[in-house]
Amino acid sequence: LLPLLVFLFLVAVDFARIFFFSLTLMNCARAGALYASDPTTNLESPFANVQAAALADATNISPLPTISQSNGTDVYNRAYVEVTAKHKFNTIVSFPGIPNQIQLERTVRMYVLANIPST
Repeated sequence: LLPLLVFLFLVAVDFARIFFFSLTLMNCARAGALYASDPTTNLESPFANVQAAALADATNISPLPTISQSNGTDVYNRAYVEVTAKHKFNTIVSFPGIPNQIQLERTVRMYVLANIPST
């Protein structure tokens, strides 16, 4: 019974780690998209670019995730920005039939705010 319990414990630990990494990647993508979607607050931000803003939420992941940005317009001609965070996740134990390395990827799309002059 002990080998089964150890196996279930390792599966639970890896599942929790994947969930944690997924949440961290989602926060990274969200922070980068938020930085890129508001051009007026970029001047007040402590970050130099979208990648720096996104990676500020990934201080507990090693190696750091890869951040990419794309811009576009939707069918209603509204400008948007998409930020994608990618990370290669390695499981603790190699399970038979399950890959040891999993590519995690999270993308967040936000509409760009209109540049309104201050009065």
